[in-house]
Formats: sequence, C-alpha cells, structure tokens
Amino acid sequence: MFWVAVFGLSFVMAAAGAIYLASRFYRFWLMGKLAKGKKVYRIAASVFTVLLLLLVTGKALGPINAVVCLLHLAVFWLLCDFFFWLLALTGKGPSKYYYAGALAILVSVAYLGAGWVMAHHVWRTDYLVITDKIEGDLRVVQVADAHIGTTFSGADFARYVEEIQALEPGLVLITGDFVDDSTSQADMVAACEALGRLNTTYGVYFAFGNHDKGYYGPDIRGYDGNGLIGELEKNRVQVLQDETLLIDGRFYLIGRKDFSEERGRQGARASMNQLTQGLDPEKFSIVMDHQPCDYQAQENAGVDLVLSGHTHGGQLIPIGLINPLVSENDKVYGHEKRGDTNFIVSSGISDWEVLFKTGCRSEYVVIEVKGK
Repeated sequence: MFWVAVFGLSFVMAAAGAIYLASRFYRFWLMGKLAKGKKVYRIAASVFTVLLLLLVTGKALGPINAVVCLLHLAVFWLLCDFFFWLLALTGKGPSKYYYAGALAILVSVAYLGAGWVMAHHVWRTDYLVITDKIEGDLRVVQVADAHIGTTFSGADFARYVEEIQALEPGLVLITGDFVDDSTSQADMVAACEALGRLNTTYGVYFAFGNHDKGYYGPDIRGYDGNGLIGELEKNRVQVLQDETLLIDGRFYLIGRKDFSEERGRQGARASMNQLTQGLDPEKFSIVMDHQPCDYQAQENAGVDLVLSGHTHGGQLIPIGLINPLVSENDKVYGHEKRGDTNFIVSSGISDWEVLFKTGCRSEYVVIEVKGK
C-alpha cells in the first residue's frame, strides 16, 4: 500500500509539475520566437514541449520513469527560480535572459544521470557480525531485489554471480523479489542457471518476496511461483517457505514466507515463535525475511541475524525519510542491532520499475560472521 500511495501521489504531483513546467518554458526566448509574438501560440508551444518531453522519456524509459524525470525537473526548476529571484533582490541577478531554466535542465540531467549510475552499477557492501555462538567464521552473501529484467537481464546477472563466487562464500541467500511480474521466462531461467554455477560451502537458499509469485497470474510472464521453484531447485537452490534447517550442526537457517501471504494473498505464514520453537539457543541463527516489518517478534524470538530487502533503500530522495513514517517497515536500509539481534536491510541489487536511485545505490551484501 505504501508504494501504491507513493506512485499515486507522484502522478498527481506530476500533473501539477507539468503545468508549472509549461509556464516556465513559456519564458524562454525561443518560445516567443516560434510564436511570432502571439500569446496563444506561445502557450501552445510551451505545452507541446512538456508533452513532447513526457512522450520521449516515456517511450525510452517507461511511464513511471517519465514521471520521475518530470518531477525532478519541476523541483529543480522551482529551486533555480527561487535562487535567481534572490539574486535579483540583491541586484546581482541577470535581468534580460532566463538563465534559471537552462540551469534547471542542466542540474536535472546531471542529478538523474548520477541516479542512473547508482541504480545500474552494483557495489559490494560489507558488514561484520561478532558472535560467540558459532565456531570459526562464516561468510554470508545476500542478494535481494534482483527484479531480473529491470536493470540487467538474466544472462547479465551471471556477471554478478561470478563476482560473488570469487569471494568464496560459505552460503548465498536470495532474500526475495528475485524476479518481477514482468520478468520473462527466458530471463528467469537464465538467472536460475547462473545461480546453479555457484560453488559454496553450504549451498544457495531462496526465500520468496512479494513479486516472485506474480500478482497477475502465469499468463502474463509464462510461469508462476511453482515454475520458479522448479527452476531454482533444478539449479541446486533450496527454497525455504517457513522452514528451519540446522546446517552442519553449526547454525540455523530460517526462511520465511513473505509478509504478502498475510496481506493481499489471503494466505498465512508461521510466526517467529513457531519457527524457532525447540531450537538450541546456543546456536547461531539466520533469518531470511524479505520485508523488514517483524523486528519486535524476531528480537523476542532471540534470533541472531535477520536479512531483508524490499525497501530498495528508499530508492529516491526523500522516500527513505518518509517510508518509516507511513509504512509497516521497521527499517529502510542498513545494519541495526536490537538486543542481541542484528538486522540488515539491503537496498537491492536492482530495482522495481524505477531506473534511478538517488537515495542509495544498488548492492549485494557480504556479512562476515566472526565466531569464537
């Protein structure tokens, strides 16, 4: 519901932004030249410019990203107008030419260009967790929110798998939204095959996110949640749905069903108390839970490490600041320790629909668990 509200509000703001931008383009000397001094033609040329901008960006990047671009341009234009208005009050600002608009366009292109890089390039993010519950060390790699097909294809995903393999991980955990509602079957199969080439000490494990099963049925993308499970298991990836494993007698791995099973899918999932009942509290425990919205129960259950994604690290400024105030997420990004439980939320290795990240960057996560 949070993202529905965000994008609904964004489209309303985009309409207001389009009107504002049309009034700004109107001030350019070129608009007056094209209109040959006729006001109605100048208005029409300004409106046409905004519509053309939306059409071109929408065709190239999709309607959601067209709205993102328009909103950023409108905000930066407003700020530039305000800046030059302040200059004019001091008598130092230019009076003949409309420099604010040109500056706004340049700033928007630079800012969104940086956001494109932050979304499409993938960084490695490291965390350290110290515990006396495990003998020796354990290297865990987490991959969240791949949304295969958004910023890279299933075949391209293999490049990041090679990077991860070079780290010699103890285990690799896929914490949901590996695929999207629009991920093609070919991309899904290629991404699963890439995971199958991983050689780890303890294996590769998968927990569902809210998009993996598909909201619109198998007819849209050619497969459902069971089809995804089949390809993952074919490639030696173990799928955990409210299941707990004791691995090598050293640590527990708990893979949860996604929170969307309770909200929107008319299903249910086991509670943390049910999943941890009977476990040895002296052994280290890792929880894979796509949405970071059950922190209190996880802390009360005494688990040691909880890995999540879902929030995309806030994605765009200022969503990261707003998200905790209006959503059920306990955390948007990063590492936090509550009691004896470590919580890590990844910004994800890719994105859902939006092709820019200005509030974070794409990543896979490496957790070094240092034991006694």
